Amino acid sequence: MTVSTEGSADVRPVPPSGPAANAPGRSKSSNAERVPRRALRSRGGLLVLEAAVAFAAALVLPLLARGLKLNPLNRIAQVSGLAAIQLRFALIGLLLVGAVVLAMRLRGGRHFDLATRLAAAGLAGLASGFVAAGAVVALLGTPWPMFGLNGDSGRIVEWAHAVANGQPSGSPVYPPMPLYTLGYYAEWFHGGNTAYAFKDLQILGAAAFGPLVYLAWRLLLSPVRALAFGVVPAFALIDSYKPYSQTVLVLLVPVLVAMVVALRSSGTEGWRPLLLKGAGFGAVLGVLFLTYSGWFLWSAAGVLFAALLYFPWKTGRLKGAAFMGSALAAFLVVAGRYLVVMLKEGQTTKDYNFRFDNFTDPAYYLMWRTDMPGKVGDWPPPGEFGGVGLFALVTFVCLGAAIWLGLRKPLIVTIAAMFVSAWVMRMYIASHMYETQTVQLYTRTNNQLLYCGLILCALVAHLVSLKLAERRTASGAGAPDVPAAPADGTQSAPAAVRAGFPGREGAVIGTLCALLLLLGTVSSSMSDRYMPAQDGTYRILPWVSHTIRQQDGKCPKFAPKGECSKDGDQSWLSYIR
Repeated sequence: MTVSTEGSADVRPVPPSGPAANAPGRSKSSNAERVPRRALRSRGGLLVLEAAVAFAAALVLPLLARGLKLNPLNRIAQVSGLAAIQLRFALIGLLLVGAVVLAMRLRGGRHFDLATRLAAAGLAGLASGFVAAGAVVALLGTPWPMFGLNGDSGRIVEWAHAVANGQPSGSPVYPPMPLYTLGYYAEWFHGGNTAYAFKDLQILGAAAFGPLVYLAWRLLLSPVRALAFGVVPAFALIDSYKPYSQTVLVLLVPVLVAMVVALRSSGTEGWRPLLLKGAGFGAVLGVLFLTYSGWFLWSAAGVLFAALLYFPWKTGRLKGAAFMGSALAAFLVVAGRYLVVMLKEGQTTKDYNFRFDNFTDPAYYLMWRTDMPGKVGDWPPPGEFGGVGLFALVTFVCLGAAIWLGLRKPLIVTIAAMFVSAWVMRMYIASHMYETQTVQLYTRTNNQLLYCGLILCALVAHLVSLKLAERRTASGAGAPDVPAAPADGTQSAPAAVRAGFPGREGAVIGTLCALLLLLGTVSSSMSDRYMPAQDGTYRILPWVSHTIRQQDGKCPKFAPKGECSKDGDQSWLSYIR
């Protein structure tokens, strides 16, 4: 009997030997049947299955939302649309949870862990699919992307059209991956119309957010923990306007942490897997760098600190250097050309646009009100303790608790170092703001600080469960001869707890139910953020999309009073200082 990676007993029959093994009609056909089963049971096969479920689930709600019959500029219709998406989200999510309950009851729970994997992956996809479906509703009746050809949307559309036609973009330092992706997608599906194609990629990018984040955290955590401690915090940042920038952030954190964990153990790795693993990390980081490079700047100092701290100085310096060298080589192959451009052109690129957040307390990062914040009132919101609110206090306490409980774990130390790195860079740039009269996008560190802080808070539950598991194993309450928890704390609880902890199945099912409600509520809120309205917030972005004349000369279906113009409603200019 063997124990699977998720803890359930997986009894496999012993292959026949002797004459029975050579019986007619048995050897070749049985071996052929076992091949797909073995592939499915392997870690790689299971991850591929999780990915397939997550991405499929992410597309269900956007496809269903296309059939809704409503006017997206009417507030009652918007509420009805959100409720319709929520209903479908809840029903499909309950089906996933129901499958886990059924797996627990059938065949002695043999497939409980597999059902749990697929349910966690499906919920991650459904949640971001909810936000994508909200974007579908917000843009019903118009072919234009959010904001049409105005602002960042207009520049991206223009630059993507240029690079697709072999011309340089309008900004050499702007990440090239989104531009080339949009340009080629437009050529393949929209006859080269990058504006109309950008609408598709806004929706698809939002849908892919959940599956990508889930799979990134699966490098470090078991399925339910990856959903709870990685995906849930990321949904504070999900964005359907320019989804790629936030997606890079929420992927970069777990990828860098996983790389530090791999570096720590590189001294005992074989040469071939060591070099392949390093090259894989380098290639992934290169793709992320080409997609959005800003987060690398905020994270660099913290990751360097963690890498030096966990470098195998005693157990294998040569292998550690080889691991980092292969990663660097792969990174340069993928993104070296753009890195050179950034080092040259980035030094002279200045940001002189002072935004709403540049006039507020630089120590407040817990919420970003965007460039068009609407009616704000007192900001930051007044708090109970020296101007600091309860949410901030809880965040800081949990952050300290995470460091206390996980001080020796690279998972915790690396994330905390990235938090500190972003904080120092934020204050450094802001402190020179008056002297240079530039802001250099320092307020964007809000997102990294919030995300890293929320992850550390969520991981407190992970660390507490590991401590309880260790105590239970040490007291002899667990199963005998069970390995202890990993030294770095990056995986799930020890097998004794995973396999025999009383109420484990109930805990998993209860957690999935709670996460279903939490993700459904958060996704609805983030979808409502982009419902069209003229209220001085980001809701103006899809509103403008309904006021721009289509390329065939007609107005979008739900244009206000049936009127439209070449550039659309320009009242948003009054919201920018």
